[in-house]
Amino acid sequence: MQQGTGNTATTGDEWSSRVAVTVNGTPRDLTLDNRTTLLDALREHLGLVGAKKGCDHGQCGSCTVLLDGRRVKSCLLFAVTLDGCAVTTVEGLAGPDGLTPLQEAFIAHDAFQCGYCTPGQICSARGVLDELAENWPSAVTGDLTGAVEPSDAEIRERMSGNLCRCAAYPHIVAAVREAVQAR
Repeated sequence: MQQGTGNTATTGDEWSSRVAVTVNGTPRDLTLDNRTTLLDALREHLGLVGAKKGCDHGQCGSCTVLLDGRRVKSCLLFAVTLDGCAVTTVEGLAGPDGLTPLQEAFIAHDAFQCGYCTPGQICSARGVLDELAENWPSAVTGDLTGAVEPSDAEIRERMSGNLCRCAAYPHIVAAVREAVQAR
């Protein structure tokens, strides 16, 4: 992931900058206070409220989105540093044919209860699927030279940055496992 291209233009107001990002496939040009986080830009300036503000410290994962295809906690990133980047939120995951197999697996396995963390969980799971497809090892990967086996321990480790206050973890692991197997 490469943050920004250095092309962010100032607006004449020393506290604001222009930033061009692609959000869910749509180019967006924004003028933002330099202190605006990606999460606040998505929610307050673009009306995309899927990513949630849970802890606002990068600890809970409810604000997880994909930045240039990699999982990030959007509450920790200043939006003006992301000029030229592509952001995918939970709203941008489903295609024209409806929900993705991952989203369908979350429904089938009841991988949510209150639903507050679900958008971040689903974006993180999307990142997990991509990491597994690229054979990225994790802290629990046994063989670092072969294909990564998507065991429950592997899935739990990779999803560990996303908390669920309702403790739906077994259901989340089952949903991710099903989506891995469906690939």
